Amino acid sequence: MKLASLKEGRDGRLIVVSRDLSRYADAAASLQVALENWEEAGPELRSIAEALEAGKVEHHPFNPVECTAPLPRSYGWADGSAYVNHVELVRKARNAEMPQSFWTDALMYRGGSDRFLGPHDASRFADASWGIDFEAEVAVIVDDVPMGVSAEEARKKILLVLLVNDVSLRNLIPGELAKGFGFFQSKAPTAFSPVAVTPDELGTAWDGGTLNLPLLSYVNGKLFGKPNAKADMTFDFGKLIAHAARTRPLSAGMIVGSGTVSNKDADGGPGRRVEEGGVGYSCIAEIRAVETIRNGKPSTPFLAFGDSVKIEMLDMAGKSIFGAIDNKVEKA
Repeated sequence: MKLASLKEGRDGRLIVVSRDLSRYADAAASLQVALENWEEAGPELRSIAEALEAGKVEHHPFNPVECTAPLPRSYGWADGSAYVNHVELVRKARNAEMPQSFWTDALMYRGGSDRFLGPHDASRFADASWGIDFEAEVAVIVDDVPMGVSAEEARKKILLVLLVNDVSLRNLIPGELAKGFGFFQSKAPTAFSPVAVTPDELGTAWDGGTLNLPLLSYVNGKLFGKPNAKADMTFDFGKLIAHAARTRPLSAGMIVGSGTVSNKDADGGPGRRVEEGGVGYSCIAEIRAVETIRNGKPSTPFLAFGDSVKIEMLDMAGKSIFGAIDNKVEKA
């Protein structure tokens, strides 16, 4: 089934969305309440979904512009860096050697979760010189997860899957990392797809821990990247969740992100633009890293006021699964 939240109050109004994203039916309470009571709420929501598909429940036209993030705020948002290819490229561009442990011990930071952006909300900034960038990712929402969970058991705790634009301010990152205390100001409010889906909606593309479909990113309407979300994913979602829960339990509604989806080139190289026959990139920082490696300096600018970013994933039949994130960059 597919779930979304309309803009109403701090936690939104939960709705069930049809598979073709054309209609919705009302549901009780909020998604956070449903997640905390999933054993009872899950079957109830699925009954609504089945009735909606059969045309046996009152419904309304679905408009993603009216949506907030599926979880407008969450008790937790942790973003991994599952695609080590991305990390390796960025570090190589600044002549920094990557520790071998990065291939076996996942990178992860805990971001702000008190306010997320809706799929069509504007991303607003006071200063474009901060280096505004997008990061196209996949994320999962989990049930209660015990401390010390195994990766295998962690995969069973995944309740919903959705897409992310993890907005980053690249020119603020070096100064923050130099303090040795992680991201804060350099991570702006995160945006999510209008719809979150249960894993069964993904069919054979979902294997329990990875999603075997291209993630599409557009900047100002032009295709920027189409890397496959399964390829080159060093740490699947089971491993990411287990990493997050190593020293603490996770509460229902915790969101765990994959990090920037990144693929190596077919020849093992750092990747090429879409127009060069490659799969492109899921953030501007990565293409700038490749430009630096090849040409000695970057040439692609970060986002400017007035630019737009669209992120979407299509199923094997070419239909949108989660709806699109479509954020415009504006001056605060």
